[in-house]
Amino acid sequence: MNLKNILVSKNYISESLYTELEEKAKQLNTSVEDLLIAQNTITEDKLGEIVESELNIPYISLAHKTIDPAVVKIIPEKTAIEKKIVAFDKTTSTLKIGMTNPRDINTIEFIKKGTGYNIDPYFITEKSFYEGLKFYKTSIREELKDIIEKNAKESKNVKSGETEALPIINITDTILEYAKTMGASDIHIEPMETEAIVRYRIDGILHDQATYPLPVHQAVLARIKILANLKIDEHRLPQDGRFKSTISDRDISFRVSIMPVYSGEVLVMRLLEDNAKEYSLESLGMAGRDLSVIQDAIKRTVGMILVTGPTGSGKSTTLYTVLSELNTPEVNLDTIEDPIEYSMPRVNQTQVNANIGLTFASGLRSFLRQDPDVIMVGEIRDTETADIAINAAMTGHLVLSTLHTNDSSGAIPRLIDMHIESFLVSSTLNVIIAQRLVRKLCNNCKLEYSLDKKLIEILEEQYTKKGVDKKITKDKFFKPQGCEYCTNGYKGRIGIYEVLEITDDIKTLIARRENANVIQKAAQESGMSLMIEDGMRKAEEGITSLEEVLRVVKE
Repeated sequence: MNLKNILVSKNYISESLYTELEEKAKQLNTSVEDLLIAQNTITEDKLGEIVESELNIPYISLAHKTIDPAVVKIIPEKTAIEKKIVAFDKTTSTLKIGMTNPRDINTIEFIKKGTGYNIDPYFITEKSFYEGLKFYKTSIREELKDIIEKNAKESKNVKSGETEALPIINITDTILEYAKTMGASDIHIEPMETEAIVRYRIDGILHDQATYPLPVHQAVLARIKILANLKIDEHRLPQDGRFKSTISDRDISFRVSIMPVYSGEVLVMRLLEDNAKEYSLESLGMAGRDLSVIQDAIKRTVGMILVTGPTGSGKSTTLYTVLSELNTPEVNLDTIEDPIEYSMPRVNQTQVNANIGLTFASGLRSFLRQDPDVIMVGEIRDTETADIAINAAMTGHLVLSTLHTNDSSGAIPRLIDMHIESFLVSSTLNVIIAQRLVRKLCNNCKLEYSLDKKLIEILEEQYTKKGVDKKITKDKFFKPQGCEYCTNGYKGRIGIYEVLEITDDIKTLIARRENANVIQKAAQESGMSLMIEDGMRKAEEGITSLEEVLRVVKE
């Protein structure tokens, strides 16, 4: 299937831009169609409709389709991943399969011979393909139970500490695979008195997934230590490491943290795809005035862009997206990170290593001798790093970094508290982005409802606390319900933002060392929306729920 010819002939994209995206897709280990959808060039359904019309092959989205696992498993999972196909329905003699390349006659014949069914091909996007793969998995709780019961000599032996008969590699792989399939960002495995509990953080919230006997945890822990090149016999000190694994044809890095506690050792793993996903500022949730201010700021060749928020608020993703926008052959991009979360082509990325003296400050100082145009500092943690970053922003470089503050205006006194002169702060800052992540409502099951008086009062009270002089006028919103396609009514996350543009008036206030409240009020008067306002807009549009916005923005 020649997707390029189809899209170019329909004037959805120029041939030169498509060729450019092909190169980018190779570097990021993704598909052109995924890039097109991520950049909002075209929607997934529109792409399907175009292909269906041009090739006269039906299109189907598997995103909101219930598939019988027995049907999916007619095609072995390994074959499905290799060929990028998913069986989703069947009759007595015919098997319906979704294919990312429905013109692949050889694969159709191969599946026909292997299954004995006539094949009815449908076009699916790559995103839809990965949605379909989820139906190969049933329940991690049941699968781990089956593995342990089928392979242990006796369940009582496992409980008494005999794990030699268990396939620990299989158990560990199952935990990792389910985490990826369920869209988890972190895996927590925590020992209790007699068993260990497995929890996944999905869309920012931890969920219990399974338990197993404590001796199994000790064996899984040893397996992870081997993979991450850690000391197996060390049980008293914290250890950190990293390893890679391929899951469903995707390369995933697992950042490992092991911490000794009273009942044993807690294992936490962060899932990181080896290559940065191709986001756009729009796909992150930026729009209107906020988007315009940020786009103007990243076009400048000097100054500083700061992203603020607590741990887990999506700051790194925002910085990587800005880097992606700036990543052209004419620009030298250097980063100093702790840790490097995603690999980016054409970007010189350096990992902090305090054991050998490579800190944010020393790495940043060295970068200034590497003829950089853009420098990203993972985090400004101390006065030395702040001082070098500010001076770099003054001397012909665009500097990107993060700070841990609750709102955008709070970043300014934080820098001054680090003994940075106020006139330097005012002359180097371009824009400060404060952000949080809210869960997105599942489009398949969200319910419309009317606000009651109590909730209106709570919302208006939050507005007043945040310094917003507004009344709630809209009464129709949406709330989560829950279905087989989501987690408790939510699926995915999106940012809510507060973008403080450093205008001449704001610079004057900074130079006069005015407090954060004065700066925030002046920014609001010049058009800045607070995070709660951005969250309310997204709730009004049915993207998220009011409860979710209040959960995230409450102090």
